[in-house]
Amino acid sequence: MPLEVIAGLFGERFGPPAPVLALHGWGRTRRDWARVLDSTGGLALDLPGFGAAPPPAEAMGAAGYAAAVEPVLAALGGRVVVAAHSFGGRVAVHLAVRRPEAVAGLVLAGVPLVRLPGAGARVSLRYRAVRAARRLRLVPEVTLERARRRHGSADYRAASGVMRDVLVRVVGESYEEQLAAVACPVRLVWWEADRVVPPVVAQRALALLSSGTLSVLSGVGHDVPAQAPAALASAVRELLDAEGETRP
Repeated sequence: MPLEVIAGLFGERFGPPAPVLALHGWGRTRRDWARVLDSTGGLALDLPGFGAAPPPAEAMGAAGYAAAVEPVLAALGGRVVVAAHSFGGRVAVHLAVRRPEAVAGLVLAGVPLVRLPGAGARVSLRYRAVRAARRLRLVPEVTLERARRRHGSADYRAASGVMRDVLVRVVGESYEEQLAAVACPVRLVWWEADRVVPPVVAQRALALLSSGTLSVLSGVGHDVPAQAPAALASAVRELLDAEGETRP
């Protein structure tokens, strides 16, 4: 289907008509969800700053992205299953809390939902020293930027402008409070050897949810929509079927 604009955001519809909204991960696009939605049907968005979508005017966290996506839920009407991978899942959790009447369920794959103890401890001592020196104004900003480029993640090095500020903001977020407030059923789908977001993150998130299940897939990976579309499609259909049973 052609790219279209829905409530100010770019999106593409796949498969048969269905109340499904899909959100991609960091540095990815709506096309990640093509194989899943070809089976289930639904709409995949380009989040601001990715794919066809221009970056936001200013840096914002997952809550800000959820506010940007919220009008799409209103445009779709009715209750929607939201499927999301990685960064998109951060946004989806906020959506479920902000619009419980509109979100029928969540399918979350490889999402950094909680921060593990010691997260960030691997940051080099050299970078921490430069960062501390910058706080004391002992070194210029350009020195700190060089250190960030040398020691930062691949995502950080690839980002620029406001998107780099967005990344810095969201990687420091954790969603325990939001997870506890999610009222809809949640299906967590993870690779058993996800080296980006290990399954222990999903296990801790599951303990906070009022209604959730966890499916751990055998294998190594993080890009679940591309690597295991059938598993995600099955989870989406399960929630669609459950929602259909609850309708009058």
